[in-house]
Amino acid sequence: MEHRVRRAAAQDFGVVAALLAELGRPQLTAETEGPARDVYLRHLSRKDTASLVADCEGRVVGFMSLEFRDRLNRVRPQAWIPDLIVTAQYRGRGIARALLEAGFAIAREQGCWGVTLESGYHRQAAHRLYLRVAMADAGKYFDYPL
Repeated sequence: MEHRVRRAAAQDFGVVAALLAELGRPQLTAETEGPARDVYLRHLSRKDTASLVADCEGRVVGFMSLEFRDRLNRVRPQAWIPDLIVTAQYRGRGIARALLEAGFAIAREQGCWGVTLESGYHRQAAHRLYLRVAMADAGKYFDYPL
């Protein structure tokens, strides 16, 4: 089954929001949809992002947010992947790997020194993929809700 990775676009908002909910992010409501769309559009317009979607069979089935951030001890940016999701029925077809590889290529083009990715403990299958693409299990992250 063919799939294609491309830059996320404004018209992808609805499906990206649904994919993020599948990842465990909050479901949008009538009150949050407009502000969330504004955040998404702002994200796409920033020069320090290059988020991607994967199309398969004529529909978006995967999303990866990609940002470039400065680290105080580095002179080149770091690529950061806070979100990576492929909808359940399309997993195991190489789509997440294609998103990652496209992101790695963009990070190289941006002159990044490395890529880091955040992933919840429950995403064990995804963690196996990250190890297969030569990423290292290098730490933990902690949340403090405000």
